[in-house]
Formats: sequence, structure tokens, C-alpha cells
Amino acid sequence: MEIVIRAFKATKDPETCLKFIEGHRRLLELHFGIAKITSSDTAWMHHENTYVIVAESKDREKIYGGARVQLADKKLLLPIETAIAKYDPKIHEMAVPGTSEICGLWNSMEVAGLGIGSIFMARVGVSVANQLDVEKIFFLCAPVTVRIGKRIGGIIETGLGNNGAFFYPKDDFVATAMVIADCKTLPTADAAERDRIFELYNNPVQKLIEKGPKGELEVE
Repeated sequence: MEIVIRAFKATKDPETCLKFIEGHRRLLELHFGIAKITSSDTAWMHHENTYVIVAESKDREKIYGGARVQLADKKLLLPIETAIAKYDPKIHEMAVPGTSEICGLWNSMEVAGLGIGSIFMARVGVSVANQLDVEKIFFLCAPVTVRIGKRIGGIIETGLGNNGAFFYPKDDFVATAMVIADCKTLPTADAAERDRIFELYNNPVQKLIEKGPKGELEVE
């Protein structure tokens, strides 16, 4: 199986943005029973400082997963601001120009077993943020993705909420606020992940064979 991962400015490809939105919505509703989250708001499609990452088929007909990198610019609130400000307004003071958020991260269940997981999108997200010259990257993690956040250099932002924890988007669902405080050097990332991220930053066009639970996957 061949997968292409690409990044683009949201305003440049509205058709793919709509596919991204539909795929993310379907995953949240069918598998997690979540009908609405802040990162699923469509205003980002028209935001000049939002960049989209998608994993898709070579013919671009099917999207298997994705994420977004949104720069803080005080024109469009970061999704983490909209999500948790009512619980802790300090997030507004933290989300200043020079910071960003990796948000809307998802991958379809049908390809999860092939190894097309959240770590692919997270890696690319940090690399893209570095190309956009930001210092900090925020992200709001579900319990199952906190470990991925730590692998790419995230630490729990204990200055927000209950030591970084919030009940979001439902009362029985715990979300954790995390931040990469220095995305230029990634001092807290796993060494292997740091190498992969910087390799992507230095050589953004490449083709790799990734080994997943169900065999090899060619990723461009």
C-alpha cells in the first residue's frame, strides 16, 4: 500500500479541507460518540495562518488521516483557547504570536493497523511548525495520545486546569494540555523522534518504507 503525506496552506485547497473535516467528524461520531469539538469548527479553512497535513491515497481521492498546524495571531483563536478558556482563561495569555497548536489530529480506523497512526501526523506537524518559525507548540491530548505527545517533546502544561487536565469535550472524557516549549531543539523529545522530525525538516520530500503491524507501507 502507498500513502502520500503532504502539507498545504488551508486556503489553497478547500476541496481537501472539506474531506478532512468529513473524515474527522465521522471518526469522532462513530467511534467516540463525540458530536462537536472546537477543532472541528470550519473557520480555519479561511484562515491564512492555518496549515493542513493529510495522509491520502496517491490519486488524492481518499484521506486516511490528518492534522492541522494553526499559528496564534489573535485573528482566529487557537482551538485549545476555545476549548478550555472557560475553565482557565490563562490560556489566552499563553497563546501569543510565536506560538502555535497542532490540532484536529486523526486517523481512520481502517488504516490504523497498517501503522498509519497519530505519530505520523504529529511528527510532520512539528516539522511544519518549525518551518513556520514558531517557538512553542500547544496540543490538547486524549488519554491515548498523551504518550505520543511526550514522544515528540511535549510536556504537560501543569499551569493550566487541574495540573494540565480538563474534562473535555465531555464530562467523562479527560483531555490533557501539553506544550513543546522549544520546538527548535526538542530537548524533551525521544531521541529517535527528534532525529525523524529534524530529518523531515531538512528533507521534506522523501520516500520511506514504514513497518506497521500488518506489514510494510510505502510513505511518500
